[in-house]
Amino acid sequence: MRTYMIGLLLGIAHLSEAQRINRHEVVTRHNVQIQQIDSLSSLSVGNGKFAFTVDATGMQSFPALYAGGVPLGTQSEWGWHSFPNTNHYQFEETLRNYDLQGKERPYSVQIKSPDRNRDACDYFRINPHRLQLGSVGMEITLKDKSLATAADIKQIRQELDLYTGIITSKFTVEGVPVEVTTSCHQDRDMVGFQVKSPLVAGNRLRVLIRVPEPAGGWKDGGDNFKGYTKLRTSLSGSSIACAADTNQWFISVGGSAALVKAGLHAYEVKPAGAKDLNFTVQYTASRAANFTTADQVERSSIAGWKQFWESGAAVDFAGSTDPRAKEVERRVVLSEYLTKLQCSGNFPPQETGLTYNSWYGKPHLEMHWWHAVHFALWGRPELMEKSLDWYRTVSVKAEKLADRQHYSGLRWQKMVDHSGDESPSSVGAFLLWQQPHFIYMTELLYQSKQHSAEVIKKYADLVYKTAEFMADYASYDSVKHRYNLGPGLIPAQECFDPLQTFNPTYELAYWHWALQTAQQWRERAGLPRVAKWDAVCAQLAPLPVLNGVYLPAESNPDGYTNTRYLGDHPAVLGAYASIPGSPALDTATMRRTLDLVWDKWRWDDTWGWDFPLTAMAATRLHQPERAVQALLKPIRTNTYLVNGHNFQDERLTIYLPGNGGLLSAIAMMCAGTAADPTLTNGFPDNGQWKVKCEGFTKIF
Repeated sequence: MRTYMIGLLLGIAHLSEAQRINRHEVVTRHNVQIQQIDSLSSLSVGNGKFAFTVDATGMQSFPALYAGGVPLGTQSEWGWHSFPNTNHYQFEETLRNYDLQGKERPYSVQIKSPDRNRDACDYFRINPHRLQLGSVGMEITLKDKSLATAADIKQIRQELDLYTGIITSKFTVEGVPVEVTTSCHQDRDMVGFQVKSPLVAGNRLRVLIRVPEPAGGWKDGGDNFKGYTKLRTSLSGSSIACAADTNQWFISVGGSAALVKAGLHAYEVKPAGAKDLNFTVQYTASRAANFTTADQVERSSIAGWKQFWESGAAVDFAGSTDPRAKEVERRVVLSEYLTKLQCSGNFPPQETGLTYNSWYGKPHLEMHWWHAVHFALWGRPELMEKSLDWYRTVSVKAEKLADRQHYSGLRWQKMVDHSGDESPSSVGAFLLWQQPHFIYMTELLYQSKQHSAEVIKKYADLVYKTAEFMADYASYDSVKHRYNLGPGLIPAQECFDPLQTFNPTYELAYWHWALQTAQQWRERAGLPRVAKWDAVCAQLAPLPVLNGVYLPAESNPDGYTNTRYLGDHPAVLGAYASIPGSPALDTATMRRTLDLVWDKWRWDDTWGWDFPLTAMAATRLHQPERAVQALLKPIRTNTYLVNGHNFQDERLTIYLPGNGGLLSAIAMMCAGTAADPTLTNGFPDNGQWKVKCEGFTKIF
C-alpha cells in the first residue's frame, strides 16, 4: 500500500488511515450524464497513450456535427504523418540571424519573404502532424429506408462512469431502443464495443470504420472524409492496412465480428451472430492480430481505472456548505480523469491531448509543467516520469539548438515534434520559460521518491546541461555589474517584443531557483558547485519594481499603464506561484502586485492556466478566499464543460493545461508548501469548507 505523505482534515484535524476518503463515492458522484446531442459534450475513453472520443451514440456516428465542438478523434502517441518534401526544403531556410549580446544568433521564425523561405517555414510547421487514425460509427436505417440523422436520436441517456472509464449510451430511433457500451483497453490502443438493439437483427444498424485523410491543418478533427488524394487502404481478413504517403498503420477488428469493404476507405463490421454486436477495434503501427473480446477490454478498463483512483492523492469536499465547493470538486475529479487519459503517455502531450490537433498536433514544452507536474503532487510521480525520459531522446537536438545560437549546454525546444525537431515560430523561438521545467520536474521526482539516489544518477547529466545553458544565456552587464536575461526573449506573457525585452520578473525568479537547484544536485552527487552558476545567481538582475509592485519586465515600466501589456498570461505572478520566492522577493510587494493584477487585468484576454496560476500565488500569500475566487473566476477561458474540458474559444475548445494547472493549485491548497510551514489551510477558514485531503506531495 502506498505510504501517504499528507492526511489532512483542513482546519480541524489530521486524518488517520481509518478515516480514508471513500474514493469510489467521491469519483462517481461526478459521473458525466448526457441527455442531448451537443457538440461540446463528447466523451472520451483512453489510457494515456491513446484516446477515442464519442458522441451521444457511444461511437463516432456524427463527426461533422461535432467538428466545431469537441471533435470525435482517434489518436495515439505514435501516429504521425508528413507530406512529402517535394521541394526539398531545408530547415536552414527557416533561420534568421539576430544580433544579440554581440553575436549573430540564428532563430527559426516564421519568415514572410522571400516566398521560398516562407514556404519552407510553413512546411516545417505543418510537418510532421499527428494522425487521426480512423473513426468507428453507426449508420441506422429508418423505416422509410433513409439514414437516420442526429435529429432521429431520441431519449438519450448517456453516462460516463469515471471510476471504470466505461461509457454507456442508451437512446431510441423510431421508438426502438439501442444500448452501446464503450471502453478502452489500458495497455493497448484498443476500444471495445457492445451493441444491443433489435435493429441489429433487423439489419437496420450497421457499424462502419472509416479512415480520414490527413488534413495537415492547424486543427484536425478527424472528419476529413472527402477529396481523398493521399490515403490508401486495403482489407486483409480482419485487418485494414492504411497508408498515407510514407506513413502506414493498421486497424484490426476482434471479437464476434468480421470486416467487409463498404465503400471508399470504409469498412463494415459484420456481427457473427444475429442478435447483438460485440467487437473490438485495435490501432497499431504494424500489423497485429486482434483476438481480444469486448468483455476483456471492459475488464482491463475497470482494473486500470480502479488502480488509478485508489492510488495517489484524493480530496473530498462533502459536507461543505459553501455552494462553490461542489463545482470545485467536479472540476477536480473530471480533470483527474482527463489528464490521466490524455496526458500520461511517454511524450509531452499537445495542448488538446489525444482528441484533436492544435498547432498541428505538436507539444509545446512550456506547457509540459502544466500537463505533468500535478501527477507528482497527487502522489503519482510515475505518470510524470514517463514523459521525462523523452528529454534524453531529444537532447542531441537540444544541444545542437544551443550550439547553433552560440550557447553551451542544452536549449530545450518549444514547439516540437516527438523526434525533437523544433518548428518555426516567431514567438516560440524566443520563449525561455520552458528551460527550467526539466530541473523542476526532476527535482520534484527526487522529492517524491524519498530523495532517491537513482533519480540523481538517471537525470543528473541532463540537469547539469540544462543549467549550463541557463548560465551561459545570462549576459554580463559590465556597466551595472550584473547578469541580464535578454534582450532576445519573449516572456511567458507573450505580448512583448523579443528584441526590446529584458529581465522579465518570472523568468528571473525561475532562473535563480533552477540554477540553485542544479547546484544542489551536484552536491548530492558529491561534485563541486559550478562557480559560474553561483556568480549568475549572486549577480542576477534584481526583480524589477516600480511604484511598489513587480513589473512584468524591467524593459517595460509601462507594464500596467499600456493596455497592450494588461492581457495574455499574468506571468508576473509566477515569481511566487509554482516556485517559492527567491531570496530577493518581497511578499508585501508581491501582495500589492496581485492586487493590481486582480483589479486591472483584461481577464477576458487570458488562458485557462492563468486562473490556477493566480490561485497558487494567492495561496502562497495566505489569501485562500481569493484563491477560490481565481479558480472559479467567471471568464470564458475558465469555463469547464460538462465533460470536464477547459474551454477556451471556438477554435480551441479544449485546453488541458487548464485542467492540469487546476490540479496543481488544489494540491498546493491541500498540502501547503515546503517553503512555508505556516501555510496549512488553502481554503477559506470560515466554517463553510469541509475538506478532506490525503496522499499529496508538498510543492516547493
